[in-house]
Amino acid sequence: MARKFNPFRATLGATPPVLVGRSDVLEDFALALDEGPGSHERVTLITGARGIGKTVLLNAFENAATERTWWVISETATPGFVNRIRDTAYRRMVGHLREHRQRLSSVTLGGYSLNWENAESHRPDTTLRDVLTEFLDLQRQLDANLRQDPVGLLITLDELHYSVRDEVRDFGATIQHLVREDAEIAVAMAGIPGAIRPLLASNDAQNPVTFLRRANRVELGAVQDVEVELGLVGPVEDIGGRWASDALAVAVSACGGYPFMIQLVGQWSLRFSDGDVVYREAADRGVAKAQRKLGQLVHEPALEDLSDVDRTYLAAMARDDGPSRTAEVATRLGVTAQYANQYRRRLIEAEMIRSVAQGYVEFELPYMRDYLRGHIVNEAFDAVLGEEEQPRIPGL
Repeated sequence: MARKFNPFRATLGATPPVLVGRSDVLEDFALALDEGPGSHERVTLITGARGIGKTVLLNAFENAATERTWWVISETATPGFVNRIRDTAYRRMVGHLREHRQRLSSVTLGGYSLNWENAESHRPDTTLRDVLTEFLDLQRQLDANLRQDPVGLLITLDELHYSVRDEVRDFGATIQHLVREDAEIAVAMAGIPGAIRPLLASNDAQNPVTFLRRANRVELGAVQDVEVELGLVGPVEDIGGRWASDALAVAVSACGGYPFMIQLVGQWSLRFSDGDVVYREAADRGVAKAQRKLGQLVHEPALEDLSDVDRTYLAAMARDDGPSRTAEVATRLGVTAQYANQYRRRLIEAEMIRSVAQGYVEFELPYMRDYLRGHIVNEAFDAVLGEEEQPRIPGL
């Protein structure tokens, strides 16, 4: 039996077959590339919860740059990312020089004349700023010689995190210098709110991150149901299939506007379907499977980023079937409302919960309540405490 092609991409960071709900952001960034140096969106910072589409949007930015024949360097903000960007830029620059060696005989690179015997010599003390400045100057000369539109460099930096604050500082200083020089440079960075907020809040004069504060800020949230439907229907129709109307309604509702769930629900519903039509039974099974996968891929790592107190607050919320009254959550935790509100604010800033009415909060990530009820956080409270006892925040 031939394998059935499945167009959905239920892997975090993978580009889906249909990118929904982000057209305005992508259009703004593409226009900034076309408008030239000085466009605000050329330095963009993307924040949002896991699975909301940050990496996918970075991929789309890279595609927009590639369509304009720009250079693209894609990196993750783990230790050493500045040197990795420097080395990548250098290697690509040398290859470009070889390709155009006849035109570039008079150009110098990092203090060396371009004779091809030493073109691969890489001085270890060369900084990112040195390499990018030389690289962009070289490209500018090529553009002039070839009488072509300016070709720039896009650097994307995923999983931005305060733990590499010093490297972010150095990277930002380099980008700010190039922006002041009207270089053809663009930078797009992405990370979860809790990892980026300490960088934005820094007031340490020895550790400036003003380039992040001045960046174009994109805060990704849920997409509209009409966009969810497009994301589910388009890929299935492209392979000659269709959704039964009741199955589509179930699938759209289950996604809750969460982009990653579109891929999970679409993928598993299609896997459980027979023939060219996705019927209600396949959609029901697909939704159930998608919920379990979401817990493994999104909920579990999201909870690992939180403190014990934060997780306890969420577990107390999970005992409600709907929005939680903040005063009741404090009572369950056995603390004052003022004390509990510190953690409520932290969880809102981390986009784990949201305020839905005066004195009420709800989970931000879909199916987080179900995950907490079925896993160790709530089980631990029930095992250690009794049904009638109130949980205590660890350490109190």
